[in-house]
Amino acid sequence: MLLWVFFLVILTLSSGSHSSPPSLPIRIPRYADAIFTNSYRKVLGQLSARKLLQDIMSRHQGERNREQGAKVRLGRQVDSLWASQKLMALENILASLLQKRRNSQG
Repeated sequence: MLLWVFFLVILTLSSGSHSSPPSLPIRIPRYADAIFTNSYRKVLGQLSARKLLQDIMSRHQGERNREQGAKVRLGRQVDSLWASQKLMALENILASLLQKRRNSQG
């Protein structure tokens, strides 16, 4: 680090005697701005990618919930139909048992 400061001081002092590109102190803020801009763009890109991924996942989850809801409704309808068929079969059995009992008593 100390060597870097020494190098910077030497370049600054010698820049007056030679025609050189813009002095180093002007370049440093530009370099820092470039680093900040690049980092900021990366962060914005990551945020955009994260938001896109969240949107895709929420859509996928919504589709899955709709499919599961349809399966549940279909399952309930099948269960209801099955229960009504069981009830009808039970009523038929009871009716036939009652009829047999009436015939045996009468």
